[in-house]
Amino acid sequence: MTDRSYLDPTGLELLFLLLGVVALGAAVLVVTTRQLVHAALWLVLALGALAGCFLLLSAEFVAWVQVLVYVGAVVVLLLFGLMLTRAPIGRSDDLDAPPAQRAVAAVVALAVAGVLVTVVVGAWRTAWVELPGEVGTAEATGAAVFRAWVLPFEVLSVLLLAALIGAIVLSRREIGDEAGGGTGGGTGDGAAASGGTRPPDGGR
Repeated sequence: MTDRSYLDPTGLELLFLLLGVVALGAAVLVVTTRQLVHAALWLVLALGALAGCFLLLSAEFVAWVQVLVYVGAVVVLLLFGLMLTRAPIGRSDDLDAPPAQRAVAAVVALAVAGVLVTVVVGAWRTAWVELPGEVGTAEATGAAVFRAWVLPFEVLSVLLLAALIGAIVLSRREIGDEAGGGTGGGTGDGAAASGGTRPPDGGR
Protein backbone atom coordinates (compact mmCIF):
# COMPACT_ATOMS: atom_id res chain seq x y z
CA MET A 1 0.00 0.00 0.00
CA THR A 2 1.65 3.25 -1.12
CA ASP A 3 0.80 6.93 -0.83
CA ARG A 4 -0.46 8.54 -3.99
CA SER A 5 -2.11 11.83 -4.87
CA TYR A 6 -5.59 11.86 -6.37
CA LEU A 7 -4.86 15.07 -8.28
CA ASP A 8 -3.25 13.13 -11.14
CA PRO A 9 -5.74 10.37 -12.06
CA THR A 10 -4.84 7.83 -14.69
CA GLY A 11 -6.88 6.88 -17.73
CA LEU A 12 -8.26 3.78 -16.01
CA GLU A 13 -9.41 5.84 -13.05
CA LEU A 14 -11.19 8.31 -15.32
CA LEU A 15 -12.87 5.43 -17.17
CA PHE A 16 -13.90 3.89 -13.84
CA LEU A 17 -15.38 7.23 -12.76
CA LEU A 18 -17.25 7.54 -16.06
CA LEU A 19 -18.71 4.04 -15.71
CA GLY A 20 -19.73 4.82 -12.14
CA VAL A 21 -21.56 7.96 -13.26
CA VAL A 22 -23.33 5.98 -16.01
CA ALA A 23 -24.36 3.26 -13.55
CA LEU A 24 -25.65 5.84 -11.06
CA GLY A 25 -27.63 7.73 -13.70
CA ALA A 26 -29.15 4.55 -15.12
CA ALA A 27 -30.09 3.35 -11.62
CA VAL A 28 -31.86 6.65 -10.93
CA LEU A 29 -33.78 6.32 -14.20
CA VAL A 30 -34.78 2.74 -13.27
CA VAL A 31 -36.68 3.95 -10.20
CA THR A 32 -38.01 7.20 -11.70
CA THR A 33 -39.33 6.13 -15.10
CA ARG A 34 -43.06 5.49 -15.47
CA GLN A 35 -42.74 2.64 -17.99
CA LEU A 36 -41.73 -0.80 -16.77
CA VAL A 37 -40.10 -1.84 -20.04
CA HIS A 38 -37.98 1.30 -20.04
CA ALA A 39 -37.01 0.55 -16.44
CA ALA A 40 -35.81 -2.91 -17.48
CA LEU A 41 -33.73 -1.41 -20.30
CA TRP A 42 -32.17 1.17 -17.98
CA LEU A 43 -31.41 -1.70 -15.60
CA VAL A 44 -29.47 -3.40 -18.41
CA LEU A 45 -27.36 -0.26 -18.81
CA ALA A 46 -26.74 0.01 -15.05
CA LEU A 47 -25.69 -3.64 -14.75
CA GLY A 48 -23.49 -3.34 -17.84
CA ALA A 49 -21.71 -0.33 -16.36
CA LEU A 50 -21.14 -2.26 -13.13
CA ALA A 51 -19.67 -5.12 -15.16
CA GLY A 52 -17.26 -2.62 -16.70
CA CYS A 53 -16.26 -1.46 -13.21
CA PHE A 54 -15.56 -5.06 -12.17
CA LEU A 55 -13.48 -5.55 -15.31
CA LEU A 56 -11.36 -2.51 -14.52
CA LEU A 57 -10.81 -3.88 -10.99
CA SER A 58 -9.25 -7.04 -12.52
CA ALA A 59 -12.30 -9.11 -11.52
CA GLU A 60 -12.85 -10.50 -15.00
CA PHE A 61 -14.81 -13.55 -13.90
CA VAL A 62 -17.22 -11.49 -11.80
CA ALA A 63 -17.64 -9.05 -14.71
CA TRP A 64 -18.66 -11.75 -17.18
CA VAL A 65 -20.94 -13.40 -14.61
CA GLN A 66 -22.55 -9.99 -14.16
CA VAL A 67 -23.21 -9.82 -17.90
CA LEU A 68 -24.35 -13.42 -18.40
CA VAL A 69 -26.43 -13.89 -15.24
CA TYR A 70 -27.83 -10.47 -14.42
CA VAL A 71 -28.02 -8.79 -17.82
CA GLY A 72 -28.73 -11.95 -19.82
CA ALA A 73 -30.96 -13.83 -17.38
CA VAL A 74 -32.41 -11.66 -14.63
CA VAL A 75 -33.56 -8.84 -16.90
CA VAL A 76 -35.04 -11.34 -19.37
CA LEU A 77 -36.82 -13.02 -16.43
CA LEU A 78 -38.27 -9.64 -15.45
CA LEU A 79 -39.55 -9.07 -18.98
CA PHE A 80 -41.11 -12.54 -19.08
CA GLY A 81 -42.72 -11.83 -15.71
CA LEU A 82 -44.27 -8.67 -17.14
CA MET A 83 -45.68 -10.65 -20.06
CA LEU A 84 -46.98 -13.56 -17.94
CA THR A 85 -48.70 -11.34 -15.37
CA ARG A 86 -50.05 -9.01 -18.07
CA ALA A 87 -48.82 -5.99 -16.15
CA PRO A 88 -49.31 -2.58 -17.76
CA ILE A 89 -46.19 -1.72 -19.75
CA GLY A 90 -47.14 1.87 -20.54
CA ARG A 91 -47.64 4.88 -18.32
CA SER A 92 -49.83 4.08 -15.33
CA ASP A 93 -50.79 6.53 -12.60
CA ASP A 94 -51.70 3.64 -10.28
CA LEU A 95 -48.07 2.51 -10.14
CA ASP A 96 -46.68 5.94 -9.22
CA ALA A 97 -45.66 6.52 -5.63
CA PRO A 98 -47.18 9.49 -3.77
CA PRO A 99 -45.06 12.65 -3.44
CA ALA A 100 -44.49 12.12 0.28
CA GLN A 101 -43.06 8.63 -0.32
CA ARG A 102 -40.80 9.96 -3.06
CA ALA A 103 -39.47 12.68 -0.77
CA VAL A 104 -38.73 10.20 2.03
CA ALA A 105 -37.01 7.81 -0.41
CA ALA A 106 -34.87 10.66 -1.80
CA VAL A 107 -33.81 11.77 1.69
CA VAL A 108 -32.91 8.21 2.73
CA ALA A 109 -30.97 7.62 -0.49
CA LEU A 110 -28.98 10.84 -0.09
CA ALA A 111 -28.23 10.03 3.55
CA VAL A 112 -26.99 6.51 2.73
CA ALA A 113 -24.91 7.82 -0.19
CA GLY A 114 -23.38 10.51 2.03
CA VAL A 115 -22.43 7.99 4.71
CA LEU A 116 -20.89 5.60 2.18
CA VAL A 117 -18.90 8.33 0.42
CA THR A 118 -17.65 9.74 3.72
CA VAL A 119 -16.54 6.34 4.99
CA VAL A 120 -14.84 5.30 1.75
CA VAL A 121 -13.07 8.62 1.18
CA GLY A 122 -11.96 8.80 4.80
CA ALA A 123 -10.56 5.25 4.72
CA TRP A 124 -8.88 5.45 1.30
CA ARG A 125 -7.96 9.12 0.99
CA THR A 126 -4.27 8.61 0.08
CA ALA A 127 -4.03 4.81 -0.05
CA TRP A 128 -3.25 2.91 -3.23
CA VAL A 129 -3.57 -0.86 -3.37
CA GLU A 130 -1.69 -2.90 -5.95
CA LEU A 131 -3.76 -5.95 -6.88
CA PRO A 132 -1.95 -9.12 -8.00
CA GLY A 133 -2.79 -10.44 -11.42
CA GLU A 134 -4.42 -13.67 -10.23
CA VAL A 135 -7.09 -11.92 -8.12
CA GLY A 136 -10.49 -12.03 -9.80
CA THR A 137 -9.59 -14.57 -12.46
CA ALA A 138 -11.80 -17.54 -13.24
CA GLU A 139 -9.37 -19.97 -11.58
CA ALA A 140 -9.13 -18.06 -8.29
CA THR A 141 -12.85 -17.32 -8.10
CA GLY A 142 -13.82 -20.90 -8.95
CA ALA A 143 -11.49 -22.28 -6.31
CA ALA A 144 -12.96 -19.93 -3.67
CA VAL A 145 -16.58 -20.64 -4.63
CA PHE A 146 -16.35 -24.44 -4.84
CA ARG A 147 -14.14 -24.86 -1.79
CA ALA A 148 -15.07 -22.34 0.88
CA TRP A 149 -18.46 -21.16 -0.42
CA VAL A 150 -19.92 -24.28 -2.00
CA LEU A 151 -22.80 -24.62 0.53
CA PRO A 152 -24.16 -21.04 0.08
CA PHE A 153 -23.79 -21.52 -3.68
CA GLU A 154 -25.96 -24.64 -3.63
CA VAL A 155 -28.54 -23.04 -1.30
CA LEU A 156 -28.85 -20.09 -3.67
CA SER A 157 -29.39 -22.42 -6.63
CA VAL A 158 -32.18 -24.24 -4.73
CA LEU A 159 -33.88 -20.91 -3.92
CA LEU A 160 -33.75 -19.85 -7.58
CA LEU A 161 -35.20 -23.21 -8.64
CA ALA A 162 -38.05 -22.84 -6.11
CA ALA A 163 -38.82 -19.34 -7.40
CA LEU A 164 -38.90 -20.63 -10.98
CA ILE A 165 -41.26 -23.50 -10.08
CA GLY A 166 -43.53 -21.08 -8.19
CA ALA A 167 -43.72 -18.74 -11.18
CA ILE A 168 -44.64 -21.64 -13.49
CA VAL A 169 -47.36 -22.87 -11.11
CA LEU A 170 -48.91 -19.41 -10.79
CA SER A 171 -48.90 -18.79 -14.54
CA ARG A 172 -50.45 -22.20 -15.33
CA ARG A 173 -53.17 -21.68 -12.71
CA GLU A 174 -54.18 -18.32 -14.21
CA ILE A 175 -54.22 -19.74 -17.73
CA GLY A 176 -56.31 -22.75 -16.59
CA ASP A 177 -58.89 -20.54 -14.87
CA GLU A 178 -59.28 -18.35 -17.95
CA ALA A 179 -59.59 -21.36 -20.26
CA GLY A 180 -62.25 -22.96 -18.05
CA GLY A 181 -64.38 -19.82 -17.95
CA GLY A 182 -64.12 -19.31 -21.70
CA THR A 183 -65.06 -22.91 -22.48
CA GLY A 184 -68.18 -22.83 -20.33
CA GLY A 185 -69.40 -19.61 -21.89
CA GLY A 186 -68.74 -20.87 -25.39
CA THR A 187 -70.68 -24.11 -24.79
CA GLY A 188 -73.72 -22.28 -23.54
CA ASP A 189 -73.73 -19.90 -26.46
CA GLY A 190 -73.34 -22.78 -28.89
CA ALA A 191 -76.30 -24.67 -27.38
CA ALA A 192 -78.51 -21.60 -27.54
CA ALA A 193 -77.53 -20.96 -31.12
CA SER A 194 -78.21 -24.54 -32.19
CA GLY A 195 -81.55 -24.57 -30.38
CA GLY A 196 -82.63 -21.39 -32.12
CA THR A 197 -81.77 -22.53 -35.60
CA ARG A 198 -83.07 -26.14 -35.39
CA PRO A 199 -86.45 -26.48 -37.00
CA PRO A 200 -89.24 -28.17 -35.00
CA ASP A 201 -90.17 -31.77 -35.81
CA GLY A 202 -93.75 -30.85 -36.76
CA GLY A 203 -92.57 -28.57 -39.53
CA ARG A 204 -90.98 -31.34 -41.54
